[in-house]
Amino acid sequence: MGQTTIPAVVRDAAAKFGSAEALVDGSLRLGFDDLLERVQSVARAFVARGVQPGDRVAITLPNTHHWVLAALGALYAGASLVPVNTRFTAAETVDLLVRSRAKALVVAADFLGTDRHAAIVATGTDLPDLGTVVRVALEQPHRPVGDALGWDEFLALADEVPLAEAEARADAVQPDDVSDILFTSGTTGRSKGVLSAHRQVVGVAAAWAECGRVTAEDRYLVINPFFHSFGYKAGIVVCLLTGATIVPQAVFDVKAALAVIDRERISVLPGAPTIFQSLLNEPERGDLSSLRLAVTGAADVPASLVRRMRAELGFDIVLTAYGLTEAVVVTMCRPGDDAELVARTSGRATAGFEVAIQGSPGEVVLRGPNVMLGYLDDPEATAKAVDEDGWLHTGDVGELDDAGNLTLTGRLKDMYICGGFNVYPAEVEQALTELAGVRDVAVIGVPDERLGEVGKAFVVGSGLTEADVLAFGRERLANYKTPRSVAFLDALPRNASGKVLKRLLTEETK
Repeated sequence: MGQTTIPAVVRDAAAKFGSAEALVDGSLRLGFDDLLERVQSVARAFVARGVQPGDRVAITLPNTHHWVLAALGALYAGASLVPVNTRFTAAETVDLLVRSRAKALVVAADFLGTDRHAAIVATGTDLPDLGTVVRVALEQPHRPVGDALGWDEFLALADEVPLAEAEARADAVQPDDVSDILFTSGTTGRSKGVLSAHRQVVGVAAAWAECGRVTAEDRYLVINPFFHSFGYKAGIVVCLLTGATIVPQAVFDVKAALAVIDRERISVLPGAPTIFQSLLNEPERGDLSSLRLAVTGAADVPASLVRRMRAELGFDIVLTAYGLTEAVVVTMCRPGDDAELVARTSGRATAGFEVAIQGSPGEVVLRGPNVMLGYLDDPEATAKAVDEDGWLHTGDVGELDDAGNLTLTGRLKDMYICGGFNVYPAEVEQALTELAGVRDVAVIGVPDERLGEVGKAFVVGSGLTEADVLAFGRERLANYKTPRSVAFLDALPRNASGKVLKRLLTEETK
């Protein structure tokens, strides 16, 4: 497969693609050769601050060039990356800094009106391991806080370390070294730190790029957050491997996204289904003729959306995929799959994975070279997740067809029992998304004296009544699967990776 460490991939991209655009962020435009130089400077600055191979560097920034340079620079210096969800509170962020024993933190001084660094300091938590804080001023001019360095101050430290030292660090990185610790979204409890190796990050990115036929001609608008594996591994690393241009968007705004697609001739646009719904709902779209590839997922993609994305947004290829932090990308549709297959399934195994269904009700399990190394400092949780035969137990429920296409039918934890029958909300949600006027839907089980539990649907849409939704459900679903009540919301509560936070919906019903 060629290079199997991220520093080697960065170097290789500079050699292969030279001055072709690697990264476009507002007025900043870097070629692959410039990108390598900037990454080397960041690596030298980290070395100047005493960051050692294997140390952890945390980043809490939105999608900007600073994230790309800080992350690749830390990896180039032999450190492991700890991406932090920008939606986390200061207390949640501090928890990750403590648990990962981070030696350095690159943090947005100001983002969406909040001084992230000041909020961390205000918690009063002792962080003895944290020797370096770099404050990145995004919205306001830099102002010093404590011992924190501004971005430019930090970069200036590169002069203290010879380039040869950074190169020696990059040379020393091994394919099995830990590249990153991504914390799970924590939708059902305390988040766990997932350890991945360099070879695994490169392996899954290469497989994703192959499925999407990504080339150096592509320009990739990265809306998926970089702190999530979709934005970082299927975004930044895919572009480095293929020569595609990275165009980050810090905050999704539909009008701004359409303007960037037009101006930068964006061809690759992955994202959650809601992003494509937003684009379709916008009457003034500009020139979208450059769009080629969309990748979305997983259980709640109606076939009508796939067809509209092709017909109205002009995508040649719309693929669905299935992944999780512990394995990144597991299955993917392929170009040429029809709209029904793309909507109904998450495609076939990729990246060397074996996928199987175990037990009843049928848990999705998988194994292969890219299953995580384990959870950070949690051998018990690791042993529970990965069995003795190497199968990772996902907690997802699904089915495989004869061709190996995976259909997700729900989460083991989401399943509820109505009148003695198992109901998987994903199946009900899939049916209800076909109702005209429904933009988004989530279903949970709520207590019922007679049946034990019954479904309640939370719908985002327009021009609909509860009776409309229930009648549509009765036409499409068995009686025990049909929801008994409907609540209309302006938006579903989602985490940063797009998953619906069903525990919040459950709390609303109490």
